[in-house]
Amino acid sequence: MFAHAHHLLSGAQKTAKKCLPFWRVQATEEIAIAHDYLTQRGGAERVVLAMHKAFPEATIYTTLYDPEGTFPEFKDAKIVTSGINRIGLFRHKHRFALPLLPFASSLLKVPARKAIISTTGWAHGFRYAGQSFVYCHSPARWLYLSDQYLGKKKDGVAGIALRTLRPALKLWDQRAAAKSENYVGNSTIIRERIQNVYGKEDVPIFFPPHSVDMDSPAEPIPGLETFMADGDYFLIVSRLLPYKNIEHAVEAFTRMGKKLLIIGRGPEKDSLLKHAGPTVRIASDLPDAQLCYAYRNCVALLAISHEDFGITPLEAGASGKPVIAFRAGGFLDTVVEGRTGVFIDEPTPELIESAVSSFDPAQWDPQQIRAHVEKFSEERFIAQLHEYVAQLG
Repeated sequence: MFAHAHHLLSGAQKTAKKCLPFWRVQATEEIAIAHDYLTQRGGAERVVLAMHKAFPEATIYTTLYDPEGTFPEFKDAKIVTSGINRIGLFRHKHRFALPLLPFASSLLKVPARKAIISTTGWAHGFRYAGQSFVYCHSPARWLYLSDQYLGKKKDGVAGIALRTLRPALKLWDQRAAAKSENYVGNSTIIRERIQNVYGKEDVPIFFPPHSVDMDSPAEPIPGLETFMADGDYFLIVSRLLPYKNIEHAVEAFTRMGKKLLIIGRGPEKDSLLKHAGPTVRIASDLPDAQLCYAYRNCVALLAISHEDFGITPLEAGASGKPVIAFRAGGFLDTVVEGRTGVFIDEPTPELIESAVSSFDPAQWDPQQIRAHVEKFSEERFIAQLHEYVAQLG
């Protein structure tokens, strides 16, 4: 009889599970991590790696995953993607997926009791079974800072398409943001932006960690050994996008005839190479050992983009290197003027040239710079994550 009752109960549970409304998600995991897409190597992707280090058992949910385009460490994680990941073009050029991303995001189920959401515009719209908190790198730039995001392309096809889609995308974004009361910003300026865009008050800040291991072995970049040998180059580490202002640095260094090494990948690469003089080089998709070498041997880092946080001054600072930074955004949190670097008020070729020409490497104390970087350690970030997740229901 008991066996028969158990059989009936089991059948009822299966029926109940089958009858769940399609929009409901049943929790089958304790904790999960969600991110917009894993198709590139940037600061946001490094933050996801730190999150996974904090919770190594967590599955990572994302719309798109390109193992060759992002950091190789993700191969050690369990990753679940949306249906559009089957389309190779989208994995390699995620911007082409823009019209489909709201649908793909809305259909992606995250069946965890607790979820950590890392987002710049999509992952907060996934379907969550339980409690979550949103670690916001920025409200969607292409919606709320679209001219800055597109740069010179704002009047082109991309700009026209975005203006056409923007009303519907904004509605989707606002509804997605309303699903969670638990927001965390990655910098002072992002906390202000979250309040202005989403109306969320008293948002805490967890500064992203620098996670490049500067004590690890370093090796020169193949083909650039001679260029880097004397340690007389300035360095930019960035995705090659319009709002990064890298074309202004290329113009300034080409005019000065000084060495500039740019490490990064993105749609602006061909244009930058076209305008670069013989003292400007670009390298892409480097392993950490080569990135460490570039940081350790540069004169200084150049950080001139519109950044929500700006992690590269910390990566350079871990090697005791100072920075010339744009006085805006996240750099106001990560650069201490006169102690770890200098500011320029606008990222124009003229101001870049002036700052570089007057820069004296001998005036900077590497130990003082490293001491500042310790405030942004990975250990501190992981401890903050554990404490916040423990408070979720």
